[in-house]
Amino acid sequence: MIFPARYQRIVFTFMMSIYMVFIMTCLITLINTGFSDGFFLRWFHAFIVAWPVAFVLILVGAPRLQNLSAKLIRQA
Repeated sequence: MIFPARYQRIVFTFMMSIYMVFIMTCLITLINTGFSDGFFLRWFHAFIVAWPVAFVLILVGAPRLQNLSAKLIRQA
C-alpha cells in the first residue's frame, strides 16, 4: 500500500507509536505481573489504553523535539 507524500507524518506516527507501545506495554506487563494466566489479555488491555496516548504524543511532540535536538547539535 502506497500513500501520497502528504501522509508521511501520519504514517510515521502510526508506525512509531505501534512499535513503541507494542514493546513497552509487553515488557512492563511482563515485569509487573509475570508471564502467568491472562498475560496476553492484560497486555492487550495496556496496549489499547496506551496506543492512542502515544500516537498523539508523537504526532504533537516529534516535530518540536526534532527542532530542539537540531538546536542542541553543534554544526560542523
